[in-house]
Amino acid sequence: MKKVLSIILGGGAGTRLYPLTKLRAKPAVPVAGKYRLIDIPVSNCINSEIFKIYVLTQFNSASLNRHIARTYNFSGFSEGFVEVLAAQQTPENPNWFQGTADAVRQYLWLLEEWDADEYLILSGDHLYRMDYRQFIQRHRDTGADITLSVIPIDERRASDFGLMKIDGSGRVIDFSEKPKGEALIKMQVDTSVLGLTKEQAKLQPYIASMGIYVFKKEVLFKLLRESLERTDFGKEIIPDASKDYNVQAYLFDDYWEDIGTIEAFYQANLALTQQPHPPFSFYDEKAPIYTRARYLPPSKLLDCQVTESMISEGCILKNCRIQHSVLGVRSRIESGCLIDESLLMGADFYQASVERKSNVEQGDIPVGIGSDSIIRRAIVDKNASIGHDVKIINKDNVQEADRESQGFYIRSGIVVVLKNAVIPDGTII
Repeated sequence: MKKVLSIILGGGAGTRLYPLTKLRAKPAVPVAGKYRLIDIPVSNCINSEIFKIYVLTQFNSASLNRHIARTYNFSGFSEGFVEVLAAQQTPENPNWFQGTADAVRQYLWLLEEWDADEYLILSGDHLYRMDYRQFIQRHRDTGADITLSVIPIDERRASDFGLMKIDGSGRVIDFSEKPKGEALIKMQVDTSVLGLTKEQAKLQPYIASMGIYVFKKEVLFKLLRESLERTDFGKEIIPDASKDYNVQAYLFDDYWEDIGTIEAFYQANLALTQQPHPPFSFYDEKAPIYTRARYLPPSKLLDCQVTESMISEGCILKNCRIQHSVLGVRSRIESGCLIDESLLMGADFYQASVERKSNVEQGDIPVGIGSDSIIRRAIVDKNASIGHDVKIINKDNVQEADRESQGFYIRSGIVVVLKNAVIPDGTII
């Protein structure tokens, strides 16, 4: 894998994940209490022995830079690195990244310096565990110019994806973006060609792109330099290339979740608490997910009732009930609280006891969840200060709302409390 260089696409402004992307790039959004989205593809690369990794982003990249600098530091004896490449103006290109392909195109001058045979292009907002060595081996074995990683899907979900057709050798011969009706039926393929059993192939007769690609070096450079007006890999570059190049499909038949929307992000996080077998596990010792080592103390639970939940390190919980929820690092929950089906991202710092006491005496609200509060079906971003006797329960079942001045949004019926927001005592949302 020494001849493979990985490029992780950090995405655009992350509008579908707003307001979690208000102050941070999409790959820097916290997930599972103590990780960030970028940790998933980077860890997959490290576990696959790919150590040269660039992350392309152009929005709010300060916290992403900080996380990567603190987390991924390879020794001076290897060429390994994880570096953020932010969009920049140059005399040749004064514009922002115009799409996934354009982002890579703008940094071809840098990528060219590496002695790489293949470029692995990944997305920064998916939750999955994959050994890229098998993916790249398939690419080499088939003599492919481009290989796409695909997932098999059933008819019910097929029209939500960009689908493709393959021939008997696994070569991609046709693409269709979210087809319906007759167009959908035409996109059926025999997925047993890619390794599914006959029974599975009948249940899942469609294949959809995961947005993960391997390119031969010369093919990537030629395609990007020839067609300057084409800015997206999945919609333009690869469909056009399939006519003249050997574009192969590689089947990934395991858990994969695109967590690009608030609802998908919320569901994917809460699914981690399922017992006995969550769809994705952070407990795999053979392929761990890495993140920043924080050296926090153990969590302290004082007379609490906790069911089907994940609690990160450094939390302080007093006489409260936690049900089917994920609590991030340094979460602080006072007595009498109920946290139900919620994701709390925790805090970046501890407030000293003296400061918290002083805050209360002055009528200010300390960071954390105040006493006797109820939080149900919500996402509470970092460093939020939620007062005493607050009810975040979406009592009117509102599906969409923008209440930035009051410190929250509602997306798909999920209340999202902003980072650093202050919710006064007695507030009912």
